[in-house]
Amino acid sequence: MTTLKATVPSAPPPAWAVLERHLLDVAGDAVYPFLDKYTTPDGELIWGESPGGSEDDFYEAFYNWPLLYTLGGGDHLLELSDRAWDAVTRQLTRYGLVKNEYSRRDDQFHQGESDIYFYLLCLSTPEKAVYVNRAQRFAGQYMNENPELPHYDPALNIIRCPYNGSDPPSMTFFGKYTPSYGWSSGMARYSLPFFGLPAIASVEDLKDPEKAKTMGEAIERAMSRGDIPSNLAVTSLTTNAFLLTGEEKYRGWTLEYIDAWHDRTRKNGGLIPDTVGLSGQIGEYIEGKWYGGLYGWTWPHGFYNLQMAVQLAAANAYLLTGDAGYLEWPRAQIKKILELGEMRDIKSSAMSLHEHWIGQHKALKDRDKTFLVPYRYGDAGWFDYQPMSPIYPVALWSLSMRDDDWALIDDLRRKSGYDWRQTFSFHTKEDAGHEQPWTRYLAGDNPSYPEDILATAIQDVHRRLTLIREDEHAATHGNVHHWQQCNPVTTEALIQLTLGGPQLIYNGGLLMTRLLYFDPQRGRPGLPQNVAALVEKLEAKRTVVRLVNLSTRHEREIIVQGGAFGEHRFTSASFTARTSDYPGVNGAYTHPDITQTTQTAVIDGSRFRVVLPPGMEIVLDLGMERFTQPPAYGLSKSG
Repeated sequence: MTTLKATVPSAPPPAWAVLERHLLDVAGDAVYPFLDKYTTPDGELIWGESPGGSEDDFYEAFYNWPLLYTLGGGDHLLELSDRAWDAVTRQLTRYGLVKNEYSRRDDQFHQGESDIYFYLLCLSTPEKAVYVNRAQRFAGQYMNENPELPHYDPALNIIRCPYNGSDPPSMTFFGKYTPSYGWSSGMARYSLPFFGLPAIASVEDLKDPEKAKTMGEAIERAMSRGDIPSNLAVTSLTTNAFLLTGEEKYRGWTLEYIDAWHDRTRKNGGLIPDTVGLSGQIGEYIEGKWYGGLYGWTWPHGFYNLQMAVQLAAANAYLLTGDAGYLEWPRAQIKKILELGEMRDIKSSAMSLHEHWIGQHKALKDRDKTFLVPYRYGDAGWFDYQPMSPIYPVALWSLSMRDDDWALIDDLRRKSGYDWRQTFSFHTKEDAGHEQPWTRYLAGDNPSYPEDILATAIQDVHRRLTLIREDEHAATHGNVHHWQQCNPVTTEALIQLTLGGPQLIYNGGLLMTRLLYFDPQRGRPGLPQNVAALVEKLEAKRTVVRLVNLSTRHEREIIVQGGAFGEHRFTSASFTARTSDYPGVNGAYTHPDITQTTQTAVIDGSRFRVVLPPGMEIVLDLGMERFTQPPAYGLSKSG
């Protein structure tokens, strides 16, 4: 393994480096007040009766804790993350919602939110046998390896129903309950789940019990059987198993299933159809329509969750094959939706995901109009106009590095009508939403972004800790989202700045980044103690990263890996090297002027080592060939 050594003094230490290490420390320490307030002595979340069908919300309370460890957070995070996963699984098993450590029956839009917790545990400790066994068992549920779980039809390449898991296929929407879909206070923003029923024109009509029964029966007919795009999140389960084992069967099944949905999308003109019947026919139970399925184009989120499914599936296929052609799938869908966009008044637009656009609302200030795109489609056409979620074009560009994908982002910026360089303080469930100022930083137009986003993240941690301290209803809150809203761990800034990637796709995506780090002295992933990293530039065949050792006494070593799974190969490293004397002679009042030059080393592998003496830094300009190496968890096997 090539070894480079930092020789340039880093004094005074950069502000971003000090803030970055502080964020790792405060976020890691913040888990203790959370555990004290919201968990029992054995680690379970404080809750009374079974929460119904909301098992994903229990796991989501902790999902990014193992990620913080993998980024360089404290050793304690690994043990606490593992303990919390076991405790939640035990608790949900007692409630009857989980069997064999996996949800008995759920849609993959929500199950994917639980699964990202497990993927991040696997990333943190891939050598742990229990994770490997679980990963194989979870993936095997959808590959018909268990004869009691015939979820997959290999002849038609479909998963047989929208609700699936560790129980046999559930060919019903309402499960054991009588079909009925009545009115509730939160329904208005999502509108009707199914249109075209006599005398049911709005959600207000569902206050009538007979009409609620009619709607329930229609939903049962339309949304209980067959495949839906949300099931593409299963490809992360199978990709995860491949990354742990290298077994070809997981790669083969993943590509087979993705290719089937990719083909259906092409035949539908670039927009993914949202339901396939048990015969393989699109819209089999909804009069042949390409819209109207569960978590489809009509209800409840449309493009929001459909693009998640397409995006994560395409990323998985690209990772497994190195074939960038898979990225045309999410690219075509984004373009289709952007073409339908209009300048509209954001303040008066009824949006089903209104809370997702906090940054845009703050940035627009007194302006009324901005660029909005339709998220949903029904019998009457396109509706539910909202801002284009920036994570989709940014995630696409971060994978492709194509100029035309960057142009999509830049065109969206110009149309939006506000300054993308602004960094606002907010922390969503997805722990995302700051893609706009990050991309302007990468464009060289927002130099203060590292300090801004780190300061904002630290502020968010302190705010949530205050919420925890002042929470007088910890044991009686009755809201399964309460824990997510108080989780004090935030990782978005650290992913962007240290790894050079966007936040992972929340509903089932794997972590797709340019770099990953390992600490060989402690035998674990993440930045070593006192070390900070800043990715300053991302290009198709180039990454620029700055590493700083803030310690005044300890030399640190760091292994830099190409990609979260070793999928990228480094070709070369140009790096800063001091050419002047330092620290000078004893007795002099100052050191000689520091001069430096650039040296180049051949790497030709997926990783290399950097030695960082106390108080030293190094700027690495890395040549890369991306998605050319066999991906795997842990230190890449590709050398």
